[in-house]
Amino acid sequence: MSMIKNRIEKNHRKLKSWAEKHQIEAYRLYDRDIPEFPVIVDRYRDFFVVHDKSDQVIDAGKNQISQTQEALIEIFKSPPEKIILKRRQRQERTQKYEKLDEKNDFFSVQETQAKFLVNLYDYLDTGLFLDHRPLRQVIFKRKAQKFLNLFCYTGAFSVFAALSGATTTNVDLSANYLEWAQKNFRLNDLSPESHSFVNENAITYLEKHQGSHSFDTIFLDPPTFSNSKKMVGDFDVERDQTALIDLTMSCLAPGGILYFSCNKRKFKLEDSIKNKYQVKDITEKTIPIDFHDKKIHQCFELTGG
Repeated sequence: MSMIKNRIEKNHRKLKSWAEKHQIEAYRLYDRDIPEFPVIVDRYRDFFVVHDKSDQVIDAGKNQISQTQEALIEIFKSPPEKIILKRRQRQERTQKYEKLDEKNDFFSVQETQAKFLVNLYDYLDTGLFLDHRPLRQVIFKRKAQKFLNLFCYTGAFSVFAALSGATTTNVDLSANYLEWAQKNFRLNDLSPESHSFVNENAITYLEKHQGSHSFDTIFLDPPTFSNSKKMVGDFDVERDQTALIDLTMSCLAPGGILYFSCNKRKFKLEDSIKNKYQVKDITEKTIPIDFHDKKIHQCFELTGG
């Protein structure tokens, strides 16, 4: 039995009952566990997305991928067309809006109390960041009243907030992703008309509402870097963190909580932020059990100073 097949089978045995118990249909099955196989395998129901993370020569990479594909076919009796190969060297969300295909093939997956539409073909990302699953539960259990989701992507956090009673405001520069977010709301029997979907640069939105103190819960998950044509200038999360967090905190109601997440691997929160606000590093408790990579993101809980 090959190393990769043995490890995927072992991981599957470990995760199968957990996924069934918590009604989770999308999770990380293999996360570069073995150095000789630098790949990631994500499962979405009976589909598998294989991310090639190798830095080696093309032939070696192909061999690793082919062995991984063969293992999935053998273990899950999966037809080859349900195994999707993607290649991206760095796991950062800087290219979130890059279109790869035009299949427009969506299907839903269950995540605990909610369902989400995913598209495994057309974009580098699928529409659901699996590493944020535990934090989505934090948002669900918080039972916010007014929830602001900045750089909201496909609105998964907002769906959980809305399911627990919140009125949500969703801000993103991509009209396509806002439309996707509204479809996710409808999929969960939530009326998009009862919530706000704002097609705007998040920083511009914050500047317009600076000092409003309107939201008791805010989720902020900015890209590592962005130079979108729709923006004036570029954005760098490490360089611009203080201004971004100050603007966001000015929209937070007294007693409210800002959840700030960053997936830049060497990101360091500025001391000025720690001195100005109450900051709690909640990274450890927000890393899912199916992730071998414990540095997939950093997450902080901020309240007023």
